[in-house]
Amino acid sequence: MRIVIQRTAHASVTIDGRQKSAIGRGLLILVGIEDSDGQDDIDWLAHKVVNLRIFDDDCGVMNRSVLDVGGELLVVSQFTLHASTKKGNRPSYIRAARPEVAIPLYEQFCQTLSGLLGRPVQTGQFGADMKVELLNDGPVTILMDTKQKE
Repeated sequence: MRIVIQRTAHASVTIDGRQKSAIGRGLLILVGIEDSDGQDDIDWLAHKVVNLRIFDDDCGVMNRSVLDVGGELLVVSQFTLHASTKKGNRPSYIRAARPEVAIPLYEQFCQTLSGLLGRPVQTGQFGADMKVELLNDGPVTILMDTKQKE
């Protein structure tokens, strides 16, 4: 699994002109899933996300997690995170899992995050043409990939 985490002042997902989800202070998480991903990847990433200390403490030092600040999570599936641009100018998405594999893993990732956070997470809609809007706070943007844990 590969994710892009962006610390937000606010973020939202709109589909067909209707807002599906919105959060205030928290994290927008774009998630790409490949065939080899499984429960171990979900567990590792979910624990990292909720405990990642990227929010400022009282001294202005990034020393607090989304749990510490009572922040919200918005999780959006994004197969393009597995784009390969090694050949030519048209990206290949061969590493991205097909929906029958990716959807259950995406849903489990969201459920695991929700359990760790102690409340529901907001989501996009798998496979939809979404408009994602955010105000990146910092800016703070972090990439994580379970295939590069070590």
